Amino acid sequence: MDDFVRDKLSEWNLSEFIDTFKGQDIDKESFYCLDDKDIADLIPTVGPRSKFKKRLKLLKKEQKTGNPEVVDSSAQACASTSDRSNQGKRRSGLQGESSQWQSSNKRPRFDTEPGSYKAEEILLSDVKNIMNFVHQKIPQQDNKLNNFLRRKINDLETDKREVVGVFGRTGAGKSYLINAVIGERNLLPSGSVNACTSVMIKVEANEQNSKYEADIEFITKEEWEEELWFSKNFLRESADRGRDEDEEKDRKDIVEKLSVLYGEDWENKSPEELMDGKYFKEIPEFLLSKRKMLTGQTAEGLSEKCVIYTKSKSKDEKVKAKRWYWPLVKCVTIRVPNNDLLKHVTLVDLPGNGDRNKSRDKMWKTIVGSCSTVWIVTEINRAASEPEAWEILKSACSFMGNAGQCRQIHFICSKSDESSNDPARPSTDVRAFILERNQEAKKEVRNEFRKLNEVTKYFSDGSFKVFTVSSFEFLRKTVLDPDETEIPELQEFLQGLNDCHSVTLNYVKGALGILSLIQGASRRDGVDIKTAVCTELEQKMKDALQKVVNSMEETQQAFKECLSEGVRKSESSWETNLTSVIKPENMSGRGFHRTLKCIVQHDGAYKPTKGKLINLNMKLSSCLTKSIDDKFKKTFPNEGECGQFNRVLDLFSLNTKTMRKNRKYKDVKLQLMFLSTEEDKIKSKLNKIIRDRKKTIYSSLTTTIETSMQECYDVAKLIEGDGSLKRMRHAIETHILGSKDVMFQKAKDVMLNQLRDLMREILKDLEKTMQESIELSLKTDGVSIPDVENELEMVKNHYKELMQGPDEEPLICTN
Repeated sequence: MDDFVRDKLSEWNLSEFIDTFKGQDIDKESFYCLDDKDIADLIPTVGPRSKFKKRLKLLKKEQKTGNPEVVDSSAQACASTSDRSNQGKRRSGLQGESSQWQSSNKRPRFDTEPGSYKAEEILLSDVKNIMNFVHQKIPQQDNKLNNFLRRKINDLETDKREVVGVFGRTGAGKSYLINAVIGERNLLPSGSVNACTSVMIKVEANEQNSKYEADIEFITKEEWEEELWFSKNFLRESADRGRDEDEEKDRKDIVEKLSVLYGEDWENKSPEELMDGKYFKEIPEFLLSKRKMLTGQTAEGLSEKCVIYTKSKSKDEKVKAKRWYWPLVKCVTIRVPNNDLLKHVTLVDLPGNGDRNKSRDKMWKTIVGSCSTVWIVTEINRAASEPEAWEILKSACSFMGNAGQCRQIHFICSKSDESSNDPARPSTDVRAFILERNQEAKKEVRNEFRKLNEVTKYFSDGSFKVFTVSSFEFLRKTVLDPDETEIPELQEFLQGLNDCHSVTLNYVKGALGILSLIQGASRRDGVDIKTAVCTELEQKMKDALQKVVNSMEETQQAFKECLSEGVRKSESSWETNLTSVIKPENMSGRGFHRTLKCIVQHDGAYKPTKGKLINLNMKLSSCLTKSIDDKFKKTFPNEGECGQFNRVLDLFSLNTKTMRKNRKYKDVKLQLMFLSTEEDKIKSKLNKIIRDRKKTIYSSLTTTIETSMQECYDVAKLIEGDGSLKRMRHAIETHILGSKDVMFQKAKDVMLNQLRDLMREILKDLEKTMQESIELSLKTDGVSIPDVENELEMVKNHYKELMQGPDEEPLICTN
């Protein structure tokens, strides 16, 4: 290894790979000869590997052209354009006038090819600097137009965040998979440390500094005290009678939870005594209802600090702690520095199907409903027949589908290299064996998926994909090529989620619209045409809004008819649905006593330590949800780029793009361009609002039933002594019998009212936004508005640069 290679790796912030390159005798000549496979062997992690490949490509280009400035720019890819002003690209900072900016006919130099990630990052930074400069130029006078412009510039900022939920039973390899995919081998503990099924762990990028951070959120003191009362009562009651297998598992779960936190102190103490502050000296944040922050210089260092908050008691003697605090933890957010794969992606290690704790369960539902993709992880040797993996998918599918926004399910068969380590078998045979078994596993899993009617009604075959991965082999590289472990494919998938083309394009289009408005308003001619166009657009808006109203009312009526049928079926089948929950055929009365007690204690929903979630509220609302499932999926689709609410916003258009092509409107062309961008922006905003609100609307059927049932749950909680099982059942049956004629109808009305409220909000926001934009662009005197001709031209050029990438409908007319 020579100084050239060492210097380049250091210059490109890849010095951690110097020893690897040295070990392979990479000198300057071989450095230029590296191909993709060589680079993958030297740098197995996709983030730094992609940086290296890009810089090497630029270095080769510089070698041919003799242009060192291009190479220098690659090392500064993430720097803002204001930081590059001393390189001669601008003659001064943001405080100068528009004439101080670079000439509008000179395009900025990019460190990468047009349309690439880094090129767009620089382009976006450039446009943001332009808009910051324009913001400063807007006069400080307090008038409608100036305030409007400042608000519109501030509203240009948007955040893209994709959530990937990761499910899987203990030992399936979730932690190892996440570590391998994001290139942090020691971030999440695995192996000798037992997984905890309660704590959700979010993994995302640290954009603020270069440290590894953990943000720990606790449940409330009140929730823990309530859990202590439940646990104590459960243990007391279970000691008074024989226990079945499920009850024994729950008992052990409670004993472990209390023991790791209190040691042996909990056995003879009341819940009030166990809330004493002496047990929480190391976590005063819990008593103060605050979050606890941990930091580390390395992933391993942070992991060691986090383990007592995220995992069960360790079998590893290296991990020593007097108390383990995971029973009190609601969620841990781990932030990783310098990781491109997490820039706009959050990975969430999730429990299987909710939690007994109400706030944890609510957070679980919220996060699952926010996942755009879900990974189900299970070991390959029993992937198709693993009941827990499929049960997780079945129990969570409604929260992911109609009550969520999931577009893709990835079934990940882990440990694909296991059972193939026969020393007598040649490595070529091992490789063939692994690849053949992987293909067979994929086939079996896909066939199993197609049998799940309760899942396939929400997700099509095209949204389901199977991966066979080996995180260990990916890092070891003894038998399989890195690509054959399929870890790189998952990395590329995350990189695709990070693609910010839409964010950049929306910002640049919005900036182009605002600058068009400013420049158009600064012209004080064409009063007559402005007035005529204003009148024309207001009439178009009225007609377009009526189309939206008509479509929404048709949808509302369709749901009303579906729900009416659902109410009828609910009223006729409630007893059958109730009996299936409170009088199950496979459980004796004595054995079921404890289960029903837990169900009412948790307001109708109970998750045993092992076994399926029991939710009486969902069972009672099942006829209602089934009645609308198909209609709801078509109205509020998750898959593809379909518009929400039956694409109702597609019906709204002022046709400003067509008007701009007509010479009749040439004097208001800039204003029309602004209105085009405003129309696109409000539609995008409203589609996001609809996507979020539809989750609440769909879930309202079950939540309304739960509210209606709360009275009988509260009564049943107090029932104790002989015959308590019979009396609890009677209390529930009597309540439903007396309220069924109202309860199911109320659930229907609540959902329809929420739909109607959403309709009104959409219409109100659409009309208010576009009316304000029309008036301020065509009726306002822009006497104090600055000239932004140069800035407008620069942003136009940036927009054209973007349009060389994905096929978008052009905003700028060429004629």
